[in-house]
Amino acid sequence: MRITIIGAGFTGGTLATLLASDSDETTEVCLVGVEETFARGVAYGETRPEHVLNVRARQLGADPDNPEEFAEWLNLGRQGREGFLPRLAYGEYLADRLQKAKDRANNLSLLRQEAIAINRIGDGFRVHLDDGSYFASDRVVLALGALPPQRLTGIGPRLARNPRYIAWPWQDDALDQIDPGARVLVVGTGLTMADVVASLANRNHRGEIVAISRHGLLPQSHPATPGAPIELPPSVQQALRKHDVRQLVAAIRSLSHVVPDWRGAVDALRPHTQAFWRGLPTPERARFLRHVRSYWEVARHRVAPEIAGLLDGLQASGRLKVRAARLLRAGLRANSAEVLIRERGKDQIQVEQYDYVVRATGLDTDVLRTTHPLASHLREAGLISADEQGLGVNVADDFEVLDHHGDRVPGLYCLGPLLRGHLWEITAVPELRTAAKALAQGLQSESLAAANSRGQSRSLERELVLSRSF
Repeated sequence: MRITIIGAGFTGGTLATLLASDSDETTEVCLVGVEETFARGVAYGETRPEHVLNVRARQLGADPDNPEEFAEWLNLGRQGREGFLPRLAYGEYLADRLQKAKDRANNLSLLRQEAIAINRIGDGFRVHLDDGSYFASDRVVLALGALPPQRLTGIGPRLARNPRYIAWPWQDDALDQIDPGARVLVVGTGLTMADVVASLANRNHRGEIVAISRHGLLPQSHPATPGAPIELPPSVQQALRKHDVRQLVAAIRSLSHVVPDWRGAVDALRPHTQAFWRGLPTPERARFLRHVRSYWEVARHRVAPEIAGLLDGLQASGRLKVRAARLLRAGLRANSAEVLIRERGKDQIQVEQYDYVVRATGLDTDVLRTTHPLASHLREAGLISADEQGLGVNVADDFEVLDHHGDRVPGLYCLGPLLRGHLWEITAVPELRTAAKALAQGLQSESLAAANSRGQSRSLERELVLSRSF
């Protein structure tokens, strides 16, 4: 059985490594991905030296059975394992890990090309590549990662084509063109904004940076040293069992006042988040996304202490201003970008001038509005359907994709951030490696069953031949 994994970032590479074998003669695995970020993905391929990981080194092993593998790969001591290392180093780890799997396996091939279309052919699929070639596959796994950023609402057509608008900060070293004295508007105040500010600060930027988002919330910081884990009290456990967003928020707020560090309360929720989300009715999911999501994101997805210190220092000096505001319109003028902004809770619209506008709105998994070639093709062909909250792809519990009728597409699976609509907590390494292990085990079982079925068919054919000969 041939299994094709499309997307060679963390998720695709981890799944390929789990399926790689020097003895499995029943499964052929092909990992397909673009050359530029192969094995590393966008998160660790399109990165810069000043960007650090948002998780401690000891927790980042891609091996589901060995979370400390990354720290062991670097031969880190006790103190180093608690540190937040450069993302470039993590990219090197992923690339080395995949190459070693390729070297020792006889069933794994790596194809550095972009898959642009998938067609259903009989019981399998035909995968089309960007050079016009194609091949057949029995199973296909979509491990596309986050989708390309969408165009910001309100960006005028002339500005959209001008260097003063930077739609993707890491493409072609876009930030290097910004003059150190330039006034910069960053749309977004999350993790991507923190990376943008770190890159500008690393280039000795001295001009004013203004960051805006709906709530104007910055990511919280990890503590310098990890705190002790806590046990969830009955009030929180009851809210989790009842799948009640309002009750859960109230219980966590109460808990945060009595534990040594509120971050321990948030971290203690993590093993329960996927089950809680899956049990939420659609109206409750909508309530969470509308009222809680922004606060959850900054509390759950935190930055390294050194990055938090950088942001605090820039704010104290007045070089970074964070505002709760919405971008209404941005157009190109002779020597600047003219921007219309409305502050949260105010009716007045402010007209401001900036030298550059940078989009830093973070993770995008909306397959309904994406420009991603393959995701768009699959949606238009009806092979995938969009989660109604715009969080990704609809799937069954075993990650098999549901089509536009809500029916399973046998043999087509999805893995990674596009599962947010199904699991919500599926963008970080611990959840991704666990999901990859579960899918790998399912695919291996399928392959073994198919091999046994073929073996039985061949035995029956031999018996028929022998019976005819007599």
